[in-house]
Parts: sequence; C-alpha cells; structure tokens
Amino acid sequence: MFATIIVLAGLLASSALAVDVVPPKGAERALTAGDFMPHANTTKEFNETWSYQFVFDNGTRAFINFSTLYIPGSGKKLGCDLGFWNFKGKTHTVGRQYPPERMQADKAKSTIIIKSGEYILGNKPGKGHRVLFSTEKDGKFFLDVTFESAVQGKVPGDGVWAIGKQKFGQYIHIPYGRVSGKIAYNDDTLSVKGYAYMDQTWQTAQATETASRTVNFSTNAREPLYAGRVSLTEDGKPFGYAVYNNAGATKVALPTQVKDGDSGYSGKKFPKGSLTFNFGDNVPALSFAANKPLQKASLLDKVDGWFAKKAMKIAAGGEVLFYRGRSDGNNGKKIDWAVTGVKD
Repeated sequence: MFATIIVLAGLLASSALAVDVVPPKGAERALTAGDFMPHANTTKEFNETWSYQFVFDNGTRAFINFSTLYIPGSGKKLGCDLGFWNFKGKTHTVGRQYPPERMQADKAKSTIIIKSGEYILGNKPGKGHRVLFSTEKDGKFFLDVTFESAVQGKVPGDGVWAIGKQKFGQYIHIPYGRVSGKIAYNDDTLSVKGYAYMDQTWQTAQATETASRTVNFSTNAREPLYAGRVSLTEDGKPFGYAVYNNAGATKVALPTQVKDGDSGYSGKKFPKGSLTFNFGDNVPALSFAANKPLQKASLLDKVDGWFAKKAMKIAAGGEVLFYRGRSDGNNGKKIDWAVTGVKD
C-alpha cells in the first residue's frame, strides 16, 4: 500500500504541469449503439461511467452512475450509485460495488445488464431507453423510468481527447428527454414524470489526473438547449463538449474558454460567481450563476468500506465533492448544473 501511495503522489504531482489538449478527430456525428457499449479497458486505472440526471416535475431529483472503476488496494470494481434529492423533502444516497464480470453488454440488443432485475440500461439511448436501479442497503432504493422522447445525441468525431499522455472519451447520448416511471425509497413509491440528461465518459487514468474541475449542465427545455460536460486541466484548458439545440437544429458546441465572473476560470477552486462558457462555431455563449448549490455530496458516499474510502481519497488527492444547483441561464431557461472536483 505504501508503494501505491508513493506512485499516486508522483502521478498527482505531474498532473499539475501544463499539458497539451488535442480534440477528437473527425466531423460531428450522431451517436450509435456501438458508442454506448463498454470501451476497451486499456490501462490499470481505466474507468468508464454512464451518468443520468433526472429532474422530476414534483421537485425530486435523481442522480445515477453506473461505473467501471479502479479502487487502489482493491482493484477493478463495478460501481452503482443512486442519489435522491428532495424525495419527500429528504436526501437519500446509496453506493454499491461488485466484481467487474457482473457487467453483461449485449450489443445486438443495445443493452447493458449488471444484474437482471437490479441494474439495467435497456435499449439504445433515445426514445424507449429504460433505466432500472434496485438495491437494498441502509434502506430500499428503486428507480424504473423510460424515455418517452429524446433529442438526438451527437459527438465530435471519435469523441476522444488526448490530455497529455492520457485519453478521455465523452458521448452525450441524450442531451434532453422526457421520462416517466416510478421511484421509491423504503415503502414510499412515487409515480414520476420529468426530464433527463444522459452521457457516458471514459478515461485511462483517475479523473483528477486529467481534470482539476468538471462542470455538467443541462437545460430544462428542448430549446434553446445547452447540455454537456466541460472539464478543465490543471492549467485551465477546457475539454469536453456540449450539445446546442435551437430552432430545430442540433450541433456540437466545443468550449474555447470558461470564465468565473470577469476572470478566466482555472478550475482550481469551486466557482465564486457566474460561469460563462464560450464556444466555437458561432454557438452563443452560455452563462449561469454557479455559486449557490442546492446540494453538496461526496464521492466517498459511493464507496464501500473504510479502507476503500481512504484509498480513493488518496488517489484523488483529497475528497471529491459534487456541488449541484439550478440557476437562470442567459438562454431564458433554467440550467441544472453540477460542479465536481477536489474539496478546496
């Protein structure tokens, strides 16, 4: 374990150096079932996450991540986590880890199953895509929702950025979609409708080795729509992308600069004011206040066991927090956002 800590310390120190950011190769395109399937596990610390944000009309929100991840000292794991915010006025979270061989990907059916009847990502992302999460740990957690409609997801070229020596892949499968279904905590079951955002990312190293901070945002309406995930390297270079939809036209929006108030945002700390994202290809800038979160959550809530929590904190260079909120965007719509990074 001591040797692992020394190696991780060296990696984290080297990540503070300036790195080159090389964008994906190829023209923007629609996403395919092949993009949705698990990608090649090419390194020891390779990790991949399928993320969902559900904003229901009753005021409840649900955040789900299905992940393949590397936990120092424990090795490769499958992670499944769910957070309910404002479920009858309360917050409930759960995280579970399983052996990686439990993940079964069926490309012919465009479906990923971690365990039938418990964790299912069913059908190609889009209309008819189903998400099932069912587990019991310090309470009974249940979510079963289906997309009734969805804006077409897009990706720039192959969707792979080079961040120094590391690789990062990102695919916005559903920038906006209407959903319906049921959610439950213990014996309380609610029928829900609302909207959702879904994307998928993978990287060849721990997330904090490539990004100092990540901002995820989605608009609560089909248009004018901004939805995406933008990260910043240790020296403030943006990477990742968003999908912009307006007047029936959907396009990829690549960030050129991120600002916190009037200053360039380096991502070294959580934002203090309004974030502004400038994009290329004549996509209008997006601005929204990101300094008043509705919720603060920790990555450690999703990790089982004291030893694993300690090892994950060391690997990340500190405790990784999620600040989540809702603000008025300059596009005239509500922006639901999350800022993720190591605690200031």
